[in-house]
Amino acid sequence: MSALLILLGVSALLTLAYRWYGRWLSQRVFQLDDSEPTPAHTLRDGRDFVPAPPMIVFGHHFASIAGLGPLLGPAIAVIWGWAPALLWIVLGSIFVGAVHDLGCLYSSVRNRARSVADLAYDVASARARVLFLLFGIFAIALAMGVFVINIANLFASGAGGATGGHVPEAVLPSVALILLALVVGVLFYRYRISLAKLTLPAVLLSLGFVWLGVQYPITSVLGVGLTANLWIYLLLGYALVATLLPVWLLLQPRDYLNSFQLFLGMALLLGGALVGGFTMSAPAVNLSPKGAPPMFPLLFITIACGAVSGFHSLVASGTTARQLDRQRHALPIGYGAMLTEGLLATLALLAVGAGLGAEWQTRYPDWLSAGKGALANFVHGAGVMVSAVGIPVAVAKVFVATVAVGFALTTLDTGARLIRYNLQELGRAWRIAPLENATSSTLFAVGLIGFFALLKAPDPVTGEMKSVGALLWSLFGASNQLLAALALLVVSLYLRALGRPTLYTLLPMGFMLVATLGALIINMQDFANRGNMVLLGFCIVIFGLAVWLVGEALIAWRRGRAVAAVASE
Repeated sequence: MSALLILLGVSALLTLAYRWYGRWLSQRVFQLDDSEPTPAHTLRDGRDFVPAPPMIVFGHHFASIAGLGPLLGPAIAVIWGWAPALLWIVLGSIFVGAVHDLGCLYSSVRNRARSVADLAYDVASARARVLFLLFGIFAIALAMGVFVINIANLFASGAGGATGGHVPEAVLPSVALILLALVVGVLFYRYRISLAKLTLPAVLLSLGFVWLGVQYPITSVLGVGLTANLWIYLLLGYALVATLLPVWLLLQPRDYLNSFQLFLGMALLLGGALVGGFTMSAPAVNLSPKGAPPMFPLLFITIACGAVSGFHSLVASGTTARQLDRQRHALPIGYGAMLTEGLLATLALLAVGAGLGAEWQTRYPDWLSAGKGALANFVHGAGVMVSAVGIPVAVAKVFVATVAVGFALTTLDTGARLIRYNLQELGRAWRIAPLENATSSTLFAVGLIGFFALLKAPDPVTGEMKSVGALLWSLFGASNQLLAALALLVVSLYLRALGRPTLYTLLPMGFMLVATLGALIINMQDFANRGNMVLLGFCIVIFGLAVWLVGEALIAWRRGRAVAAVASE
């Protein structure tokens, strides 16, 4: 099967979905109305609430939700065959993920940029809010801790050019992008220089630093080797500073510039597919790969952010809702960004399914190899596809790795800020003054990320010392997708209180709830059979919290409790 035909077909479907289904949802279900001022204006504080042009907000939102998820998920799920993975990416993006993101963004903007967790208090109960907050804090901190480990391993000194798992060539362009973002933020917001005049020079400079990174990989500073462990501490320090800075100074411009790198990467992959004549070397369907769990429901959990992600609900209602200039911008930013991420996931699937060529069989002998080599497989396959347009393979791989690292850093920054927001809400709910303070809650948020990244414990099965994040990572996929189902449940309750149609959010909610709870049950059986009592215990707790939260929502649904915003109207 031609990779180009697949890409053109998916692009056409996603475009039609935005044109018809997305617009219909925005007009009939969510009824976006520009006459109502957004929280970015009514609560403007120059730090977190800052209205921004839609392109900047789109760049922030897309960069934050993309991260490594839509790259790693398809790179693992392809072991079941490219056809089922592609089918879920397309259908999931259109009918589940994009609806989820748009619904969460709309609900938050209509309620003073309150998080979905906080809205659970209005539509369900105080217990539901606390459960949702705890669920979200755990999921984000775990994910960010593992992201820190992955970025640190990529940055660490070692074999370059995306071989051996280390890409020190990506350090210089990644640091340069942060500095460029600071300059753009100051020039745009303080000196009122137009975005059009700033964008092209900044993007060209960022690409120039990619070439310089290839020439001058950074492996040490002042004679001190930049090991993976040292990079973990440096990244945690970066997350602390970036979270305390106002969004206009670093978050908005860095995400905006980052999005151009990704768009360029997507365009180069498209160009490679166009001229390279790539065909799918991965099988269309592989129902029983060696060592793999059942395709259903684990396929939906593995694809993760490529189709739907609960983390998106926290981004949409956490940082994005505080920057939205007009309600109608929620359509391209909420619905459109998720479809764009679906296209990115498709490109990642093609990179490993077609870009690896004859190497596919050797790189995907079993389930364990697919998981361990996912990032390296994507970087190699994408680099080969990009090289088809005439770029040297070594440079292409470093560029792909730089894009992946850039989005992981973006997600780290946003994730730490979201943990801070959730901790502040938890502090208000429990009347804990230190948690309500922005600085102390930020320190606690970064500390939680560090807990999962730095603290090591023996693997209950092998006895090998691993980070807590690595030990618990197998639970993230299910907990993240479960968070998406619960967010859709809160949005459905809110729409019901407004007297709006709920079928379009309830159906995807029900599907995701069944899939994720089913996956948790399979995981519990697997952990019990292997004698892994630690993961089994965590799995039982997550399952119990989810069932409890669903129960709270069902009680609220039956009694038809109205939200405070509706009562005031």
